[in-house]
Amino acid sequence: MYQWRKFEFFEEKLGGGKCKIPEEIAGKIECASSGRGKLVIGCDDGTVSLLDRGLNFNFGFQAHTSSVLFLQMLKQRNFLVSIGEDEQISPQQSGMCLKVFDLDKMQPEGSSTTSPDCIGILRIFTNQFPQAKITSFLVLEEAPPILLIAIGLDNGCIYCIKGDIARERITRFKLQVDNASNDGNSSVTGLGFRVDGQALLLFAVTPNSVSLFSMQSQPPRRQILDQIGCNVNSVAMSDRSELIIGRPEAVYFYEVDGRGPCWAFEGEKKFLGWYRGYLLCVIADQRNGKNTFNIYDLKNRLIAHSLVVKEVSHMLCEWGNIILIMTDKSALCIGEKDMESKLDMLFKKNLYTVAINIVQTQQADASATAEVLRKYGDHLYSKQDYDEAMAQYIHTIGHLEPSYVIQKFLDAQRIYNLTNYLENLHEKGFASKDHTTLLLNCYTKLKDVDKLNVFIKSEDGVGEHKFDVETAIRVCRAANYHEHAMYVAKKAGRHEWYLKILLEDLGRYDEALQYISSLEPSQAGVTVKEYGKILVEHKPAETINILMRLCTEDKELAKRGTSNSGYLSMLPSPVDFLNIFIHHPQSLMDFLEKYVDKVKDSPAQVEIHNTLLELYLSIDLNFPSISQANNGTDFSIKERTVSTGKLVAEGKNSSTEKDTLERREKGLHLLKSAWPSDLEHPLYDVDLAIILCEMNAFKEGLLYLYEKLKLFKEVIACYMQAHDHEGLIACCKRLGDSGKGGDPALWADLLKYFGELGEDCSKEVKEVLTYIERDDILPPIIVLQTLSRNPCLTLSVIKEYIARKLEQESKLIEEDRRAIEKYQEDTVAMRKEIQDLRTNARIFQLSKCTACTFTLDLPAVHFMCMHSFHQRCLGDNEKECPECAPEYRSVMEMKRSLERNSKDQDQFFQQVKSSKDGFSVIAEYFGKGLISKTSNGPTGTGRSDSISSSSGF
Repeated sequence: MYQWRKFEFFEEKLGGGKCKIPEEIAGKIECASSGRGKLVIGCDDGTVSLLDRGLNFNFGFQAHTSSVLFLQMLKQRNFLVSIGEDEQISPQQSGMCLKVFDLDKMQPEGSSTTSPDCIGILRIFTNQFPQAKITSFLVLEEAPPILLIAIGLDNGCIYCIKGDIARERITRFKLQVDNASNDGNSSVTGLGFRVDGQALLLFAVTPNSVSLFSMQSQPPRRQILDQIGCNVNSVAMSDRSELIIGRPEAVYFYEVDGRGPCWAFEGEKKFLGWYRGYLLCVIADQRNGKNTFNIYDLKNRLIAHSLVVKEVSHMLCEWGNIILIMTDKSALCIGEKDMESKLDMLFKKNLYTVAINIVQTQQADASATAEVLRKYGDHLYSKQDYDEAMAQYIHTIGHLEPSYVIQKFLDAQRIYNLTNYLENLHEKGFASKDHTTLLLNCYTKLKDVDKLNVFIKSEDGVGEHKFDVETAIRVCRAANYHEHAMYVAKKAGRHEWYLKILLEDLGRYDEALQYISSLEPSQAGVTVKEYGKILVEHKPAETINILMRLCTEDKELAKRGTSNSGYLSMLPSPVDFLNIFIHHPQSLMDFLEKYVDKVKDSPAQVEIHNTLLELYLSIDLNFPSISQANNGTDFSIKERTVSTGKLVAEGKNSSTEKDTLERREKGLHLLKSAWPSDLEHPLYDVDLAIILCEMNAFKEGLLYLYEKLKLFKEVIACYMQAHDHEGLIACCKRLGDSGKGGDPALWADLLKYFGELGEDCSKEVKEVLTYIERDDILPPIIVLQTLSRNPCLTLSVIKEYIARKLEQESKLIEEDRRAIEKYQEDTVAMRKEIQDLRTNARIFQLSKCTACTFTLDLPAVHFMCMHSFHQRCLGDNEKECPECAPEYRSVMEMKRSLERNSKDQDQFFQQVKSSKDGFSVIAEYFGKGLISKTSNGPTGTGRSDSISSSSGF
């Protein structure tokens, strides 16, 4: 004890030693208790007084008639339990009573004083429980309202009362601690309850023994812990439910299994207590007769406070303070200083280890602990004790900014300490990218490969979480520790970094390809997109094989024949990898050809065919579209055609020309095979294909596309541009046949071409005139006007054609003249008949009815068409001849139909446009009387005029 340091971690409150018990408490203080923010004092006059935080009198009441011996405030409810002497009912019964007061219920009395409601009164001693002197008292709140009350007696017995006292539902039982002896050493001087889960234990102390009762056993089982006990007021319970006993030579701690640690504090222990981890002792010094109040910090082995006091009668703890009540009714209130004040006191004395122990034992805030460690580290650093200083700084990780420590140890002579700190920073997961960079630089500067291996290749499975992966890779790579960088990248699954080191730093292309092959398809696809350019440049065939595995079905599915478009749609498309072949078009062509040969129904067929066409048709096997985009230039089709034409002329050397021809054959085959006859649209972009053919002067492709699109005029335009007269005529023979879906108007365009040619083409013109004459495509006058523009053609070219045409026209004129004469004669006859009908009488000589062929008798009906009928045969229809009416109606219906058609302008112009001779259509309309300026008046009567008579004429 004498070696322990003394500190003033406590200070006196409430005015120091001048604090007095209020004057309202007149009697001698026999007992005291505290709880729920109150201080309760019982006196020998039977009164109980309650004091507030400032030790001011709150109120008091008469609890017992004679004296209050014991008090205890409950914690779970605002109840007060007291033991005191009351009036004896009979000489045989003791006046010792136990009462329970409800401090929340005050009952007014006639006087000005008020007292709490007494909810339960119990006689302690009965016939089964003989009277004895009470030496100790303790209440345990099991489960409200159940109380367990233990009353220690001077005869070595403990009376236990359990139950709800307010409702008088209780059970009593007795525990025998020691047998009664004449020397008085069997008194129960102390009690203590301990709850271990479901187990309830009771410590009992006498001057001769320390016992432990297991209350859950029936009857309770006793265990003797020690053969030496202590006197009254020298028993306490710690916050860990340990029994504390004070003897003159030492203070002993007891657990359920026996005696525990012992602290050798000499002197008579008048009072023992426990407060927030501190041991409280009032020790009497026999040499000078003074009483000393000590507060011990057992964990840190120091005396937190020491004070010489008067004679102490009671020691309590409430409001975070320690209250000592003296025999002269003075009081001493002692409170603990705040942590900052205690630490400042220690820092001034450079007692950093003590400060650290205090903040740790009192479970202070982690940041406060780190601040103490930082100050201790700074103190050691100033003394140049760098190793020990670093040990303190390491404990501050997570609270102290790492840059504060790093800045102190950046000197090269302290690089080992800095490395140690950075290692712990990573181990605890507080390292940033910069810290990882710094630590790896320390390793490389020290050339400590072993530590670098431990840091990078730690086998605990958490290496990837201790540092920033990308930073570690970058630093190791910069320091030429490529193997370490690759290990980190592979372990962390950073495939892009792993391949970057393999390809860019080490040039191990075969290993890179093997690594890509081992990856999952999705990861392999991403890595190939990023590093495919390098792989294609050095290992084109192997790269293409990997791409084929990625883009096509796996072998197992292919063997089973379970190929389907749904599966193909999940695979990456070859179009996704086009950019890696930007400088290697030949490899791209090989890849796409292999893919097309293997996969026939790819979702990206159109894009693949477009790319292949671009490769096949290019002159120098490049990407015209991509090249233009890269160079930022814009070539027109005409300029491109001219330039490529020059390249063809200049590039007719052996190998280049052969390669170009082979690729164009492939291109033409692709154009044809990708546009089957059963598809309306091809499996490539037609517009792009036409542009490519134009740009690269690929005539065969253009002709095929124009013909498939039925752009016949563009087809013959190609032949005209090439002056291929033989091919031009052959093309017109094939495409100008209307019976096969051709366009006969092509012959007219061909004739116009030869008419404007400006050179002798008599043979070709004669052949063209043959087809024009056969299909009667153009009038002779148009033929003459068209051919007259060519000065190189003579009249002999069209002499025979004109002669035949004139002969045909003469025959047609003669036929038309004869037809005109016949129509004129018919017209004159019709007009004469009409005039005769209008001016002369008609004589009806029929003797039989036309309908029934019987002899005609009256009444009869005669029509102007020379048909006669019985009136009865006509029935109700007497207005028109039944024989002539159908013919007449059909003629009128035809006329009305023609009149309706004459108003349909679209039909008229359509007939004019589609007819070989539009004039004949117009003439036909005039001939039918459909085109006339006359008004649409009545055209005549709707029936034949008739004469009816009843007696002949």
